[in-house]
Amino acid sequence: MRDGQARAIHLQDYRAPDFRVERVALDVDLYEDHAIVRATLAMQRSGAADAPCRLDGVGLTLEQLQLDGADWPSTHYHYDGEVLTLEGVPDRFVLATVVRLAPQLNTELEGLYRSNGMFCTQCEAEGFRRITFYPDRPDVLSRFVTTVRADAVRYPVLLSNGNPIAQGEEGGRHWVTWEDPFPKPSYLFALVAGDLSCQEDRYVTGSGREVALRLYAEPQDLDKLDHAMASLKASMLWDEQAYGREYDLDIYMIVAVSHFNMGAMENKGLNIFNTSCVLAHPKTTTDAGFQRVESVIAHEYFHNWSGNRVTCRDWFQLSLKEGFTVFRDQCFSADMNSAAVKRIEDVDMLRAHQFPEDQGPMAHPVRPQSYQKIDNFYTLTIYEKGAEIVRMLHTLLGADDFRRGSDLYFERFDGQAVTTDDFVACMAEVSGRDLAQFKRWYSQAGTPQVTVSGELEGGRYRLSVHQQTPPTPGQPDKQPLLIPLRLALLDGAGHHLPLNAQGDTELLLELTEPQQQWEFALPPGVERVVPSLLRGFSAPVMLAGEDSEAALRHLLTHDDDGFCRWDAAQRLYRAAILRLVDATGRAAEEAAQLAPAMKAVLAGAGEDAAAAALLLALPSATQLADSLPEFDIAAVQQAHDALAAALGHALATDWWQVLERWAPVGEYQPVAADIGARALYQQAASYLAATAQPEIGDVMVRRFAEADNMTDQLGALRLLVHERLQGADAALADFARQWQHEPLVMDQWFGVQASAPWQTAAGIEALLEDARFDWATPNRVRSVLGQFSNANAVAFHRADGSGYRLFASALQRLDQLNPQMAARLAGACGRLGRLPAVQQHALREALQQLVRQPLSGNLDEVLTRILA
Repeated sequence: MRDGQARAIHLQDYRAPDFRVERVALDVDLYEDHAIVRATLAMQRSGAADAPCRLDGVGLTLEQLQLDGADWPSTHYHYDGEVLTLEGVPDRFVLATVVRLAPQLNTELEGLYRSNGMFCTQCEAEGFRRITFYPDRPDVLSRFVTTVRADAVRYPVLLSNGNPIAQGEEGGRHWVTWEDPFPKPSYLFALVAGDLSCQEDRYVTGSGREVALRLYAEPQDLDKLDHAMASLKASMLWDEQAYGREYDLDIYMIVAVSHFNMGAMENKGLNIFNTSCVLAHPKTTTDAGFQRVESVIAHEYFHNWSGNRVTCRDWFQLSLKEGFTVFRDQCFSADMNSAAVKRIEDVDMLRAHQFPEDQGPMAHPVRPQSYQKIDNFYTLTIYEKGAEIVRMLHTLLGADDFRRGSDLYFERFDGQAVTTDDFVACMAEVSGRDLAQFKRWYSQAGTPQVTVSGELEGGRYRLSVHQQTPPTPGQPDKQPLLIPLRLALLDGAGHHLPLNAQGDTELLLELTEPQQQWEFALPPGVERVVPSLLRGFSAPVMLAGEDSEAALRHLLTHDDDGFCRWDAAQRLYRAAILRLVDATGRAAEEAAQLAPAMKAVLAGAGEDAAAAALLLALPSATQLADSLPEFDIAAVQQAHDALAAALGHALATDWWQVLERWAPVGEYQPVAADIGARALYQQAASYLAATAQPEIGDVMVRRFAEADNMTDQLGALRLLVHERLQGADAALADFARQWQHEPLVMDQWFGVQASAPWQTAAGIEALLEDARFDWATPNRVRSVLGQFSNANAVAFHRADGSGYRLFASALQRLDQLNPQMAARLAGACGRLGRLPAVQQHALREALQQLVRQPLSGNLDEVLTRILA
């Protein structure tokens, strides 16, 4: 067994805890070089009468242990560095422990640690065991009272979960006691101590309760909290209106933390956020950044019910809270912005990132059967595919029954830890539907492939549909799923045809068998039928059919479903690029074939510029390469770039007109119309930049210099650098000088360079050696290593293997500091088995050398699965 290897934990082995914790009193005393944690747990036996009491605890120095006020004999307990076992305990007792920690040395950013002179915590999934001894599992819920003590000058702000109930000061130190009246699992615990500024506001709930809203950040970032506050208030109102859920405490707090492994954390009443997900200002934040802040603020707030008040029984049920809450935040963002654009963006992300995960060595069901390190299962499958499963329930049941089902779920299980089965059971109960087959979505890994064919004969249209889910690791055989397939039929003029006697022009078909057929009687005189399938992306499947390019152009021109129009455009672009890969097409000819449809999109751009920008965007080379049996990214990227350049030339006049018409006017606002205008401008500029003509370089240099917002400035910088246009080096230097004191903006500076397709391993190494790079800051690590390995496939997978060797060396170094981060980045190697022979050999050799070194359990599990 290599260092760090962990044993597998299996869902089938789940058993209820032997002891519950009725209440918890914590006293956390913070100093510069250590912390003392005094914990008092009121314990009650709930399992076997002779079972010992086992408490999790990692890296703790135990200084005192008492039961019911008396020292417990050392012969009656044992601590092995991970578990504290107490023998011979009564059925009820009060356990008091004192432990010593070293937060200043905690580079893993799990448990209690210090970040930029501020103490904070991250306890999901298993971080609380690094703070004190506790049954650290989600099905042990307790009420917490927490007292935080620290130097009054260095740490004037002391926060924890719940409502403040007492405070005091003595001898230069002060303390605040917080009471959380709602039972919660330990993973929701939070603590913050620091010198922070606060933006305050209030929200009045539908029932008339006033809630204090407090957003904390470092003083220099206080002016970047306005958008977060507005997003929070909008989220609170939306959740009341859409789900009937009011906030339940007197105060709601968010703290921005610069060193944070995740995006944000829904700790009860005290959300801890990565700065990138809460700070926003036009000068320093892009449109995408503003939208991300809005989405993540909503996500963590919605967790107050879908995750906190009702939590998951065990970590196998992680998608119970995450999938449901992602679905909720997607719907919120759709209501706040363009629903069609939001849906396309979500689908594009799913296809580009989750589908490959489903097809690789890290494939796993939404409800896994086993894991070694739960940190490695915070995946797109759990979150994004989990959200699609909830969306399918919403589609199958309809909005009214889904709302009734969610109401029943929240009311029945309030204050409990439950399972995905419990969630689906509530939906089945209110709708009267048998959802047994539907639950296979939770237990089967992989992306289903749905193949369709249509036949028009004798005034009837016959649709044949076949489903198959490919084998995945540990699951060679798959059962048919219940797949909702939303359908419309268009005639030759682009009109919707009636599909039944009631005249409905859209139906929801339910595919339940490996092969099914449907027939539709058509009005007299219909000579052409073009099916509009999977409308709204009604299921997370890969759809294949016999669609001709004429049919795809018909859908792009006439369909009223935003997803189907976008999908038709993507398929047209894909076909053109693949012909270039196969050398059966010529770039200029392909561009000429695509130009009329793209001109039509531009002609209608005034209706929705954001949608037009999406319709005009080519699929990424990485996504195209992922759809092929062999991941030959070099060939696909070359064809992709050739088509982009050809389209740049073929539609040059149109692109220049877009730059003139959609140039920024007036003060920056992160609203849907303006965001769409900037997106369309950037899309046109990217096509012109692909031609490498000097004129577009001059325009981008001016745009960079004159920009009054980060979207325009960074967009210009990216094109200058990625297309190697004149002025790129000067712009990079100017950008660094301008923003050297803004860490999140400098992350963008690193990221632009790391993601440039011409980048080399030597260039990445230079970025890692830059004095402004910090291995201990997750955002900075992601901006270089994450961008290089995940967003720059053509450079990462160069045939000489230099990228792999650099990456393996970086993973080894990072693993010693932050195993969670190292393991997540390692997932970029998941395409190993589909690479061309030369790259496959080079990557395997680099990873095999890495696994011979002492590794954490996190990284070891990921690499073992990839190499298998």
